Amino acid sequence: MKNNKKQKIFGKKTYFLFTIIPVLLYTFFYVVSVVNGVRYSFTDWDGLSQQMNFVGFKNYLLLLRNPNFWNSMKTTVCYSLMLVIGVIVTSLVLAISLNSLRIFKTLMKSIFFVPAMIGGVTIALIWDQLYYRVIPVIGQTLGIDWLSQSLLMTGKTALPAVVFVQIWQAVAMPTVIFIAGLQQIPDELYESAKMDGATAFQRFRYITMPCLLPTVTVNLVLVIKQGFTSFDFPYALTGGGPVRSTEVIGILIYNDAFKNMRFSVANAEACILFVIVAIFSITQLKLTSKGGVNG
Repeated sequence: MKNNKKQKIFGKKTYFLFTIIPVLLYTFFYVVSVVNGVRYSFTDWDGLSQQMNFVGFKNYLLLLRNPNFWNSMKTTVCYSLMLVIGVIVTSLVLAISLNSLRIFKTLMKSIFFVPAMIGGVTIALIWDQLYYRVIPVIGQTLGIDWLSQSLLMTGKTALPAVVFVQIWQAVAMPTVIFIAGLQQIPDELYESAKMDGATAFQRFRYITMPCLLPTVTVNLVLVIKQGFTSFDFPYALTGGGPVRSTEVIGILIYNDAFKNMRFSVANAEACILFVIVAIFSITQLKLTSKGGVNG
């Protein structure tokens, strides 16, 4: 008995020691950074000087009167909506298709997962060359005017073009999550539905989607977060242009912090973005839990 107690105490101490380092790293690099960011948003700090003055809500009031901020928020919302629709629909179709394969299932899953293993900037640079060198040639050959020049050069097509690149890279993980959800659905439900004469669409509507609702929620939260915090794809492909048509909030924060040297304003923008994402995520989770399978 004494040996068992000693082993339990030793095990608890070991677990505690293993958790200390992650907790300290998380506290230092995340919690402290967030707290400092909120504190800096109420000052006039320029990012370099050691002196800073408390200005209250001045930075937030300036943002409310800044048309560039509202333009970036509008662009970010549009970007996120297009990303959510594109990723969720594409990944769901891919998941159902891959899950129904009888041969080469593992190979096809590996092929579709490849983009997720490539860095966002690398993918953006590859697609940048495709947009400038390959796609215009295809457009000229086919006689399609709007494809005869780079899609990144006009304000109407730049944002959808950037979103398409991120969709191409971002569908891998949601697809894997959807496949995991599909494999949890009992085959007996589909067999009973077939015996009752249910069509493929009816089986999808009344069996697949209700059972996948928790999985859809997880993917929605992840993709929405990706959309609102997106930076690498828009910045590497367009830098926010042309004419601020792809200037999402992440690029605005970067420009204010490192180009305009207004770190306090950039921190205020980051705080607003954090609150928006948090509210949207919590609301989405509550609404889905109420209307879910158990709701």
